[in-house]
Amino acid sequence: MKLGANSVLFGGYDMETAFKYIAMAGYDGIELAAIDGMSQHLVLDRWQELVDEIKQLAKTYELDLLAMEQPSRDAEKMEKAFQAAAEIGIPIVNCGPGGKSDDEDAWPEMIDSLGNLSDKAEQYGVTLCVKAHVGGSIYNTPTTIRAMEAISSPAFGIDMDPSHIHRAGENPVEAIAAVVSRVKHVHIRDCEGNFQTQASEDDGQFDTVVTGHRAPGKPEMQANGRGGIDLVGYIAVLHQNGYTGPLNLEVIGAKEYSLEQCCIIAAESRGHMQASLQSCGAR
Repeated sequence: MKLGANSVLFGGYDMETAFKYIAMAGYDGIELAAIDGMSQHLVLDRWQELVDEIKQLAKTYELDLLAMEQPSRDAEKMEKAFQAAAEIGIPIVNCGPGGKSDDEDAWPEMIDSLGNLSDKAEQYGVTLCVKAHVGGSIYNTPTTIRAMEAISSPAFGIDMDPSHIHRAGENPVEAIAAVVSRVKHVHIRDCEGNFQTQASEDDGQFDTVVTGHRAPGKPEMQANGRGGIDLVGYIAVLHQNGYTGPLNLEVIGAKEYSLEQCCIIAAESRGHMQASLQSCGAR
């Protein structure tokens, strides 16, 4: 697995700052944020102007270009994202599902959209990945599996983010095994809230429930090891199933943070990721 960090962690700073300190923290690569309002890094409306700069920064700081995150399914934005990815040499474009949880009327449109975008990604020689997202049409393991069954394109993959699965009330360690066959990217961060085992009053059976927040918490609480997700176990299951793709830290909400705070989050998380890989024999 390649360890990377999404540049959105350094969204309050320029792109070179993100490259510099992600490299200094010891990561293998970088995921470029193309997220309106959260960063001004890979700005898709002027991506052609940024191609040479991005390639040079990757060379200077010896970081692999692991992925790009562009959250919208908007066809025009995604076309630009695929064009930029193909020209720069970014193999994966990550997006969100959109839609609304448990809205059956919205499901067909979402599947058609992702299917069409996957076909377009294939034309550009890149992979489109989508992740379960709190509040979205795809929001947990059952809806992720349903999308996997509906979209057969080889250019379509799952971006598995344990924090959203955690917030859906599932155990990410158990959930990852059910979808790992189509996982081509992993967004990783910790999240507030812990798993607890409690007995049902009706039948005495034990159920696992999540206590915590619908939001992932402050940026520092998203650093791996700070929250309630068993990320060590999660990474072990990835390794056991032969996953060798990117493992990209994605911490949101730090745009107003000092550079020192961003660097601490990046370094602390990378140390936890490295230790997790070592504990399961992946490094």
